[in-house]
Amino acid sequence: MSHRPSLSLSLDLDNQWSYMKTHGDAGWETFPTYLDAVVDNVLPALDRHGLRLTVFIVGQDAVLPKNGAALRAIAHAGHEIGNHSFHHEPWLHEQSREAVADELGRAEDAIAAATGKRPRGFRGPGFSLGPDILQVLVDRGYLYDASTFPTFLGPLARLYYFRQTRGLSDDERHKRRNLFGNLSDGLRSNVPYLWDVGGRALLEIPVTTMPVTRAPIHMSYLLYLYAVDQRLALAYLEATIAACKLRGVEPSFLLHPLDFVSGDVIDALAFFPGMKVPTEHKLAFFDAVVHRLARDFTLVNMEAHAAAILARGATSLRRLPASSMGR
Repeated sequence: MSHRPSLSLSLDLDNQWSYMKTHGDAGWETFPTYLDAVVDNVLPALDRHGLRLTVFIVGQDAVLPKNGAALRAIAHAGHEIGNHSFHHEPWLHEQSREAVADELGRAEDAIAAATGKRPRGFRGPGFSLGPDILQVLVDRGYLYDASTFPTFLGPLARLYYFRQTRGLSDDERHKRRNLFGNLSDGLRSNVPYLWDVGGRALLEIPVTTMPVTRAPIHMSYLLYLYAVDQRLALAYLEATIAACKLRGVEPSFLLHPLDFVSGDVIDALAFFPGMKVPTEHKLAFFDAVVHRLARDFTLVNMEAHAAAILARGATSLRRLPASSMGR
């Protein structure tokens, strides 16, 4: 019997305030939220396909009572719960190990209290990663990290970001100087491997990019192409599937909240690409993408994907990076 490759699905549950904070918008300190609206669209969309994925939750959202119902609904629906830090600051990798330990521990405790599930997987905010983060994850007994994004397009994304952003102080611009990564990120592995963290191993599952070219393939990028031409987005999806199968890559496919809502629901984030695509069109496109992916892959959450990778063995072992790899 031929092996049917897996594809892991994950959702970074970045909230409205976290996008406003990174963008430098006033008012984020009141923690405006769209979680109820997003979850009301996400859960039925996943149920239509019988999908169970991994949802990376921000600790700051977990401690606020106004988000409790939405987060409990995710957990009660059977989705894996992951840790996405407490404050969702993409410069997490620049903090001391003690500060990182406090950040991840506070998030973990808050998420467990809100959902009843203690995370076993971590994704850094803005794919922030460094030696101290990996050490803390190993110390806290995590099964996997999912914070690497091997693409060459980070500097272009950062240029677009700064052109769209006004009013940042010099300190705020300095914090964001490595946002979205550097050209060298495209040279990282596109397949899972093990970090050697002081003699202990931690599985790394990168967010998959297009083999060879390392262009993004996550849902938000497909929606960016969809806003230009639906046929272009579908053709790119076909090329992505073909390239992954040819290179033997079992993809880790990333989703974001704004893949499920648009400007007709959330008008405060109009600066994001794809926000002019009506929400109903985004949901229909999600259905089309899932149907196509399911033809060639078994769709699983990241914990199941990690367990399968570790059970197979023969995963390469890598030393800790000499420096941080934040975005």
